[in-house]
Amino acid sequence: MTLAVSAGDRRGRARMATGLVAVLLACAIAFSLQTGASDASLMALVGNWIGLSDFALSRHDLVIVRDIRLPRMVMGVMVGASLAVSGAVMQGLFRNPLADPGIIGVSAGASLGAVSIIVMGGGLMAPAVALAGIYALPLAAFCGALATTFLLYGVATRGGRTSIATMLLAGIAIAALAFAFTGLMIFAADDRQLRDLTFWSLGSLAGASWTKIASCGPIIVLALAASPLLAHGLNAMALGEATAAHLGVSVQRFKNLAIVAVAAATGAAVAVSGGIGFIGIVVPHLLRLAIGPDHRYLLPASALLGAAMLLATDAVARTIVAPAELPIGIVTAFFGAPFFLWILLRRRGLLDL
Repeated sequence: MTLAVSAGDRRGRARMATGLVAVLLACAIAFSLQTGASDASLMALVGNWIGLSDFALSRHDLVIVRDIRLPRMVMGVMVGASLAVSGAVMQGLFRNPLADPGIIGVSAGASLGAVSIIVMGGGLMAPAVALAGIYALPLAAFCGALATTFLLYGVATRGGRTSIATMLLAGIAIAALAFAFTGLMIFAADDRQLRDLTFWSLGSLAGASWTKIASCGPIIVLALAASPLLAHGLNAMALGEATAAHLGVSVQRFKNLAIVAVAAATGAAVAVSGGIGFIGIVVPHLLRLAIGPDHRYLLPASALLGAAMLLATDAVARTIVAPAELPIGIVTAFFGAPFFLWILLRRRGLLDL
């Protein structure tokens, strides 16, 4: 009886926390839509949308909202959700709290794929770009993320056990190698490509558009839609691969599915927003402290909080040095790096495994 009450209390707390995070996301969306140089407030936007004459917006403000703020908000929600869910899935798959697409090299692999298309899309890779169309960039980033994730898992896992120290060191090595090849691509870029790559590599939503959303949106939506299907397997994997197999999980097939989902979500996010780190490690860790490790609640809550956190970070990046704009990657690193160090200090013994 005690265990049942305890489980019920945890489920209730998880549902309450998810509801609070959803409210937080709604507030972040509202703030994102009214933040900027235009005078279009949230009340004016809502009033205009429902046809109230007292809240008529100028054509200029409508264009700003429709073509700049709204796609930026939508892209922020998709990218934040995909990075946070990718972090939660990787942490469950590797069974440690230090796994994150940005830290262990997955984002670096995605960046290499995207940069390759940006630089060589008009030359060597022109046939592939013509065939893939607007999906060329996210598909290239997906291939880069997929390759680095499989490589990392193969290096860090032996006998069904993942070494955290090996994972971190292998991630550093893989990221360094990917950055080396990315550097070669940047060296070969022309001046226009170089300016785009420099700002893109630091992470930003400044280039958000409906075309970019159309290119990355289907991939991110499919990956996020598949993530609830991973919850049971991730809960079983927390007990070890042998136990998961006894519970009916096809371990190798499950690992392949999880890796593909992470690579798709991370690759598409990196392709349109650049390198935005630490969302994937901060969000799942905070939620585990609040609602526990059950992935049935952790994955949807991570999507909501990741989206809210990225929108809040984007608002900070847009306003802290206004009228200029900081790359989001700088802001997330400023807050995320100390948090990562705090996790390491809390779990000193992990690196000895």
